[in-house]
Amino acid sequence: MYDTNEAMNPFNSTTNFGGHVPGGRFARWFISTAVGFCIVANAAGGQEAALSLCCADGNDLDAVLKKCGQRHARNDTPLKAIEAASPGGAVLILADGYPEKTTAVSPEIYGMAARKNLRIYIEYPQSLPGLTGGTANTTTWERAVVASDDFGAALPKNKILALQDCHYIPMSAPHPLLVIARVAGFDTAIYGLPKITYPVLFEVPERRLWVATTKLSCFISNRYCPAGDWRTIWQFILDQLDPDHAPHRLDWTPRVVPAFARDEKLPRHYERRAFKAAARWLTDSSLLVSPSRQHEVVRALSAGQETTVRPEGSQPGDGSLGILEGYASEIFQGGQQMQRLPLRGDCNAESAMVFALDGLLNGQKHSRQIARNLLDFIYFNSGMCKGPRADPKNPAFGLVGWGDVSPLWLVANYGDDNASDMLGTMLVEASLKTDRWDEPLAKALLANFRTTGKLGFRGDRIDIPELEKNGWQYYRDAETVSYAPHFESYLWACDLWAFQQTGFRPFLDKTTNAIAMTMKVYPAQWRWQNNLERARMLLCLSWLVRVEDTPEHRGWLKKVADDLLHDQQPTGAIRERLGHVRGFFQAPQSNEEYGTGETPLLQENGDPVSDQLYTTGFALLGLHEAVAATGDPNLKKAEDRLAEFLCRIQIHAEKIPWLNGWWFRAFDDRRWEYWASSADIGWGAWSLEAGWGQAWTAVTLGLREKKISFWEMTANSHLSNTLQKWKPAMLEEAGPQ
Repeated sequence: MYDTNEAMNPFNSTTNFGGHVPGGRFARWFISTAVGFCIVANAAGGQEAALSLCCADGNDLDAVLKKCGQRHARNDTPLKAIEAASPGGAVLILADGYPEKTTAVSPEIYGMAARKNLRIYIEYPQSLPGLTGGTANTTTWERAVVASDDFGAALPKNKILALQDCHYIPMSAPHPLLVIARVAGFDTAIYGLPKITYPVLFEVPERRLWVATTKLSCFISNRYCPAGDWRTIWQFILDQLDPDHAPHRLDWTPRVVPAFARDEKLPRHYERRAFKAAARWLTDSSLLVSPSRQHEVVRALSAGQETTVRPEGSQPGDGSLGILEGYASEIFQGGQQMQRLPLRGDCNAESAMVFALDGLLNGQKHSRQIARNLLDFIYFNSGMCKGPRADPKNPAFGLVGWGDVSPLWLVANYGDDNASDMLGTMLVEASLKTDRWDEPLAKALLANFRTTGKLGFRGDRIDIPELEKNGWQYYRDAETVSYAPHFESYLWACDLWAFQQTGFRPFLDKTTNAIAMTMKVYPAQWRWQNNLERARMLLCLSWLVRVEDTPEHRGWLKKVADDLLHDQQPTGAIRERLGHVRGFFQAPQSNEEYGTGETPLLQENGDPVSDQLYTTGFALLGLHEAVAATGDPNLKKAEDRLAEFLCRIQIHAEKIPWLNGWWFRAFDDRRWEYWASSADIGWGAWSLEAGWGQAWTAVTLGLREKKISFWEMTANSHLSNTLQKWKPAMLEEAGPQ
């Protein structure tokens, strides 16, 4: 580990990668690579090719130069490249075999380059003459940060960039242009650079040498971002190496881009196309568990593992073994992302909704069967509804587990996740025109209701051990208060729907009391006071208007909707907004806090980011239901603008089917790129969830295409008789302890 102070300067006569360097030995630093990747930039105006490449076919920089019409020639070896260079020209030696193989160099070739007075750029160097280089480090939460003013106004000091899965040689340099550091911030290292940083890019002017301690030339394949900032960096490097400092204009298309540009004219039926692409993603995502993967998945989950490598070439399952949670945010070599393993109830139910609507809207019989299989998996075939939850004498009877297999997930009963399970079941039944899951739906409604306190609040979660210890009546009689719409509001929506279906008055009374208490303290006493909570609150407020259309209830809905839409941009994006609270789900308060908990995507209010995992999908659903309940034309305009925005930013990645058609958590509507503070420990900027807001975006686009609300589509449920059958047994006063 090295500081960036003068005493630790590797070009100082007393310091190097890891030991003492007698004065003058650094001058013999060699430049070479066994299977190198080199670019030669000749002085402008000559007849020779401006650039000479020694590289594997398809390298990112080679591809960009070809696209941009830059004259260049290929050479097989570094030696040939240096021989071909004009005196006073420039040679770039780029890392090959990265990250396993560092770039080896030889004194002889370095001497030849020095005699020709060449400018040199080298990546991921192995050693200096007579010295052994340090062992490569790998970033975890560190990012690249601009450490100088050399790039000018386009890339000012303290600007943050993502070097995905960066492997770098620990070095020191007196004046680095880029460094590796763990910093908090959205675009800028808001708390400055920490004491310890590691140079990424620096110059040694007296040696006519530029050094990158990692590989910068894989900017497309490794999905470095923001793309515009890396364009600035590469243009700067080429300009500095060019003896005449001739400007270089580079352009490329990232591998993963939004479906449409900000102002691009949209095609006809673009929402229908977006829905079909989303439904196709669920099949192409490699998340549907196939029989060939079942043993591997169960073994990993049993061992507490949460992520796994995406299998190459595997056939998708049919839903009968469930669907994995999604993709983790971290991006690895070649742009790969790890799959998140949990077999969550909510993700399975929410994915089932998309498949069911695909079957209904597009006549896809296979999608209908997958939807059916996914709900069968939750309720009949997985462990989520077995054991204590299947025992009528157990207080956990009727609840749905957070997830399958893993003991940690099997014992947990989150109210908001149970709400997602129930809402998914309602819509799948309506789409498939069946009452197949009425029994588990009725039990889940009653199980969650009887563990809700007398004031209408349930709290975040009630795990089986404490539930078995206390009994369900303990929670029913508690005066729980939880002003947390993220956890409470979708259960309230389920209870309002259940009241509409059954006429069972306690569903309404508890819910209206809790909503009234929550709105009375809005927003000052809400847990997070952010747009995530506002977006989640819209659904229950819309359905409250459905069952009790009063001026007060309409006023509550309008108040929350207007406050949420205060952050809607001309593009339709709804930006995130931090509340005035400190604690869980807050932006990092120091560099050290970055990556240590669940956090929002922004660092401070004004950061131009929307959250597709936690906010916009729920906002779209809430606005859709609010418009159907009230007919408010202003809310309709806001809904349409948000829907258009979400269609525009849908992932377009033709060559990456496991990404194409879904939504990343983060989007920067100023850059029009997938970018944010990726500090969240589990669900960062580039995460994809098979459920949650991303699935609800697809679902609501399907409902819009059918020109129907969720409330109206599920209105003809036959649940009432089934719920009446279970109500006496599950709500009896002296129920089993």
